[in-house]
Amino acid sequence: MAETNRYESPLGSITLAAKDGALLGLWLEGQRCAPCKEREGGVEPSDTEILSRAKRWLCRYFAGERPAIDELPLAPAGSAFAKAVWRILCEIPYGETTTYGEIAKRIARENGLFKMSAQAVGGAVGRNPISIIIPCHRVVGANGNLTGYDGGIEKKQWLLAHEGLELSRFHVPAGKRAQ
Repeated sequence: MAETNRYESPLGSITLAAKDGALLGLWLEGQRCAPCKEREGGVEPSDTEILSRAKRWLCRYFAGERPAIDELPLAPAGSAFAKAVWRILCEIPYGETTTYGEIAKRIARENGLFKMSAQAVGGAVGRNPISIIIPCHRVVGANGNLTGYDGGIEKKQWLLAHEGLELSRFHVPAGKRAQ
């Protein structure tokens, strides 16, 4: 059974989930991916060591520090492809961005493929169960579009601005909510 706890952040309530001493999930309020009730056989509110560590990590991040991702044991559930994408997300430096296409090119190179679909990468980025810590908000469209953030475009904008990026270089696609 997974343990869960809440963290109140500048972006609203965040749900954290852990099991066996590793973080399984971090969901912003309003995300479609609900905590792992069905997948993990239920959830139990608690304050385990890993959940306390994750909350301290988030406190530091929101205070403007740059805590390292590897400070926390992470155990996101996903396919081998998704995990390869999430590994690359963890390598995007604080305050920088990359594109879905660049990640697709890297995955292709690493697997000896001629090319890889940026849309497939986008699907894996969108299934990231540990947002903020595995920084999917740092992935943007090749043309500077802010797309693909399940927590909401306005939260993606907030996170990028918090990390010091100049938002004027990015665009919100028509039909998407913006700040």
